[in-house]
Amino acid sequence: MNIMNMSDLQISLIIIGVVIIVGVAVFNWVQQLRYRNKVQASFDREYEDVLLETDKTIKKNERIEPQLKKTVAPVPEFPEDSIEPVEDDKKDDPIKSPVVTSTDSATDEFDNNINYIASLYSDSMISSSDLTVLLHGKFDFGKPVRWLGQQQKGDSWEEITLETNANKAGYIGLKGCLQLADRAGPVSEVNLSKFRDIVQEFASQVNTVADCPDIVAAHDRAILLDKFCAEVDVMIGINIISKDDGAFVGTKIRALAEASGFKLEPEGIFKYRDDNHTVLFTLSNYESVPFISENIRTLTTHGITFLLDVPRVANGEKVFDQLTHLARIFSSTLGGIIVDDNRVPLSDRGLIRSRQQLSDIQILMQKQKILAGSKSALRLFV
Repeated sequence: MNIMNMSDLQISLIIIGVVIIVGVAVFNWVQQLRYRNKVQASFDREYEDVLLETDKTIKKNERIEPQLKKTVAPVPEFPEDSIEPVEDDKKDDPIKSPVVTSTDSATDEFDNNINYIASLYSDSMISSSDLTVLLHGKFDFGKPVRWLGQQQKGDSWEEITLETNANKAGYIGLKGCLQLADRAGPVSEVNLSKFRDIVQEFASQVNTVADCPDIVAAHDRAILLDKFCAEVDVMIGINIISKDDGAFVGTKIRALAEASGFKLEPEGIFKYRDDNHTVLFTLSNYESVPFISENIRTLTTHGITFLLDVPRVANGEKVFDQLTHLARIFSSTLGGIIVDDNRVPLSDRGLIRSRQQLSDIQILMQKQKILAGSKSALRLFV
């Protein structure tokens, strides 16, 4: 068509079309630039958010062991409208460890809630050489044993190890703390009796008296503690899988993980730690192959899994929000879908319900005087 023969209308339409095309191209470029800046800013800032999975049907008093694949998954069947997205500019208070209010931190860590405590008091010093035999037997009772010592009346109690004991003259007071339960179950009555007998025998050897609580009552407490632990022992997981049978590249996963604050550890799992070096959550391969430095350059996978160990994490709601935020960034950047263990997409409302369940678990632990993420909880859930 000769441009001289074109009408004013045709020329106008051509000009309008060119303007629209240029405008769309500029708009897309600006949006892409904003998104990249937003993701980078997210990596550079510490968020106090996180995400968790809800509990599947749990039988009462049945121990829920941590699992790398069959984790407790949030309920997915809810529309995603009316749920506000995570604000990138939101700044929360830093995640902190539980506050210990007592002035005697050693006795706070070893209390009657989770330990059978046998006490010895002497008018004279119990020498460090006499203690060596007790310290060597710390693994003889099926559960961990720790010893506390008091050097003089009125002094604070301190934990005694083989290393610290070598530099001490001795103690006038001792407390032997046998843990009542852990993820393997309660301590046996036989091992409780064995521990009591050894403490009493030692007291006789050093010419002092041992105060040993009743074995039957202690075993009953161990069983109740184990049942309680089973109720709150929940591992929270979120999966991100690839779309349309695609795959995620290992080098890109590592780049995203390290930019977000994760560190790849020798067992092939990325771990996200707080300032106290406590693990808040992990990132692992959805498939069976671990993320090892030597193979991650050539590794591809159809999914990744975020895991949060509920009783081992303080301030669980903040950690949940932080994990949720990171999961969304990973999903968007990798081009994946957030799903449960049945590969069903997770809605925001389902995640909110999961967050509430996490909160309920940690409140229940608080009522039991075993704070989530405390040293007592870290010893119980190991």
